[in-house]
Amino acid sequence: MSNEKKIVQSVPNFSEGRNKEVIERILDPFRKNGNVRLLDYQADADHNRLVVTIIGEVASIAEAILEAVGVAVSLIDLRVHRGAHPRMGAVDVTPFIPLRQTTMEEAAALSRSVGAEIARRHGVPVFLYEKSATAPHRENLASIRKGEFEAMGEKMKDPLWKPDFGPDAPHPSAGVTAVGARMPLIAFNVTLNTEEEGIAAVIARKVRFSGGGFRYCKAISVVLKEKKQVQVSMNLTDFKRSALYSVFEMIRIEAERYGVSISGSEIVGLAPMEALLDVAAHTLRLTHLSAHQIIESRLLD
Repeated sequence: MSNEKKIVQSVPNFSEGRNKEVIERILDPFRKNGNVRLLDYQADADHNRLVVTIIGEVASIAEAILEAVGVAVSLIDLRVHRGAHPRMGAVDVTPFIPLRQTTMEEAAALSRSVGAEIARRHGVPVFLYEKSATAPHRENLASIRKGEFEAMGEKMKDPLWKPDFGPDAPHPSAGVTAVGARMPLIAFNVTLNTEEEGIAAVIARKVRFSGGGFRYCKAISVVLKEKKQVQVSMNLTDFKRSALYSVFEMIRIEAERYGVSISGSEIVGLAPMEALLDVAAHTLRLTHLSAHQIIESRLLD
């Protein structure tokens, strides 16, 4: 039997991307916990959203997240929050991803215990999603979030949308949150040189699975007011079967139909090396490329 510790990853999303003081206070529980590693965080002013990537032992990561949730609930007021990214809660979503010596079933169990404790400690309704979902219509995060904070009170009057934990109405200022277990995904955004959201909306509909596009792609259109551009914002839930380069190329081709170019793209948070190697191999037409050919990867051998 292995003596390695059980390690999980989590990528909590907080509805604050502008106030640096609030962001630092949310990050503090992750920084001070010796058994949790803060791998990455990205705060986006247009999206008004903070995406944090952490790994750690099961018990430690749970406690750090619960503390950070408490900070967010006390400091973020969705009644005055505005941003390009859809949101329903001060802590919008908290996924758990199994890593070393951890199964998906264990990640789902962790999500359930953390979700129950969020509701108990902070009075925020919690919906379980993805692999933790208690009903098929709750598996897709977009279905839970539909209507966002402003419409959630009315939505939750329907018995179909009774939360898994917590009160039957949204928290007055912190809304609701989703907690679940899932496989790793890549958050990938492509920015277009236009202010016309309609173009981004059409392209997003064509690349996402629900619109007939890539099987493992979820996509929405986002307006970047400060940059005076629009964006196709995506989650790739299986990069091996819906590759980064394939999705990017389709967006480029569709944008050209409208005389629009791509100004850039970004990966939000972390991405598997294999996904980026796949892009490099395709772009350079390499017949073979592996992680063992990357100098930095050999430093860990």
